[in-house]
Amino acid sequence: MSGRRGPKKAACAVAASILTTVYHMLKNGTEFKDLGPGHFDRRSTDVKAKRLLAQLANLGFNAQLTPVSVS
Repeated sequence: MSGRRGPKKAACAVAASILTTVYHMLKNGTEFKDLGPGHFDRRSTDVKAKRLLAQLANLGFNAQLTPVSVS
C-alpha cells in the first residue's frame, strides 16, 4: 500500500487493522492466529492476474492473458 498511497496512509491502515484485530480479540475472547508471511500470496490466481494486468496498464502496456493448458 505504501507504494500506491504513500507511507503515512500505509501506517494508518496498518494501525487501523491492528486496532480492529485487538478489539475483536478482546470482545470475543479469541486468541491471535498469525496467518503467516505468505498469506496474501496464496490468494486466488484470478485476483492476482487482475492486479498484475492493472499494473501493466498503469505502466503503459496492453496485455491479454491466455490460460496455459495443463497436461
